[in-house]
Amino acid sequence: MIRRPPRSTLFPYTTLFRSRECLKLWGYERCDEIIWVKTNQLQRIIRTGRTGHWLNHGKEHCLVGMKGGATSINCGLDCDVIVAEVRATSHKPDEIYGIIERLSPGTRKIELFGRPHNIQPNWITLGNQVDGVRLLDPDLVRRFQERYPDGNCMVPPNLMSKT
Repeated sequence: MIRRPPRSTLFPYTTLFRSRECLKLWGYERCDEIIWVKTNQLQRIIRTGRTGHWLNHGKEHCLVGMKGGATSINCGLDCDVIVAEVRATSHKPDEIYGIIERLSPGTRKIELFGRPHNIQPNWITLGNQVDGVRLLDPDLVRRFQERYPDGNCMVPPNLMSKT
């Protein structure tokens, strides 16, 4: 039996410092990137950004990496530039969710290091600032209940049996 590698698409936000190397290390091929041009309330480009190694960054990059030849991608539907206002720390523009949904409709999506403002319908948002477990997909609910019958996913399964 030939085992196919898992297919997935990755969208990491980055300041580009060694991030392309990480994609390769994780087995992803960088196929594109989305640029977020950060603006203030007057829609002017931010000139005093809080990120950057030598210069203040008025933009962030969201790399698009593919693994395993993902076939459910809708190419050419969106622009690779988002112009949006900066909000709270780590609060990315809402437009990115729509772009990802249109690029890869009907697929499962996971956001890592999420915060309450990141929670989106039909996404799994994981992060130490997200309260509780909210799963909507029936298959995920079943699998979660099998793995964590008491609903406590904060204790590793191998430790739960010892307590």
